[in-house]
Amino acid sequence: MHSALTTALARIAARKSCDRAALPPLYDAIDPEALTAVLESDAAVTVRFEYAGYRVVIGPEPDEVTVRDPDR
Repeated sequence: MHSALTTALARIAARKSCDRAALPPLYDAIDPEALTAVLESDAAVTVRFEYAGYRVVIGPEPDEVTVRDPDR
């Protein structure tokens, strides 16, 4: 799993005050393998998706991970 994706999941778990294992399956929201392939490509991409009640934005730099409430 890509480090930016791991960071996003950790931030969501922290906001929900739960362990990462208690989060719903990621594949219910997005294909984790396809997402990892895109993030590991040489393309400068930004990926946005909703997961576990949050909007996740992962930018082209490894530290560009944002987790927001969906209405923001």
